[in-house]
Amino acid sequence: MNSLMVLFLILALLLVLVSGWEGLRNLFGLFINFALIFLMITLLSWGANTFILLCVASVLILAVAIYMSSDDNRVTNISFKASLIVVFTLMILAILVQYLGNLQGFAIEDTEELEELSLAIGLNFSNVAIVVMVISMLGAVAEAAMALAASLSEVVEQDAQMSLVQFKEQRFIISQQILGTAVNTLFFGLLGSSLSLILWFVRLHYSFAEIINSKLLLADMAAMLLGMIGILFAIFLSGYFVEKEFEKMHEGV
Repeated sequence: MNSLMVLFLILALLLVLVSGWEGLRNLFGLFINFALIFLMITLLSWGANTFILLCVASVLILAVAIYMSSDDNRVTNISFKASLIVVFTLMILAILVQYLGNLQGFAIEDTEELEELSLAIGLNFSNVAIVVMVISMLGAVAEAAMALAASLSEVVEQDAQMSLVQFKEQRFIISQQILGTAVNTLFFGLLGSSLSLILWFVRLHYSFAEIINSKLLLADMAAMLLGMIGILFAIFLSGYFVEKEFEKMHEGV
């Protein structure tokens, strides 16, 4: 039994202890999304249209991540709608970032490993870079939208007499809390995954400008910043849709 299997068993056990058997449903959703990403990579290598494939995969991954994490249809529908709008908007931004930043391909540091290999593999690495940026932010966007929609729905259920002004105050407070934790999660995720690379740059006496402009690090930073923008946009949209539902509910009373 290797270390990955041990970690997987610990994860499955903790999911059951924390969420009961519903945790296993989330684990099953994780498996489905892993299979979807693997299928997407395979189809990309076969020459499928990158943007059509990315759109379809994004919709399916978001649907699995959101609808398999909650039984509250109102919360999941709002979260899914907000996440779709955010992802497809940021997909356009990712294309623009890739066009301006030219983040595709390999860096100078990869030369030694690639010098004996052929790079004529028939893939557009510019499109691959866009896929990486979009896929990297899907989980963060879905999580932020779900967290806000679920929290606000719970607040409304606990206080049926809440006014619209009180609701907006709660929306602002909860949005701040979720935004702070989600952004920090992305930042420390990037820092942790890139720490060995940064240490390598420092030991090679790279200047600060060379480190910041390194293609290896710049691509990760672009994905992180897109994810942060996506979180902010998802929190705003999810809160907006819940607020509209709240107004309709009070108008019908």
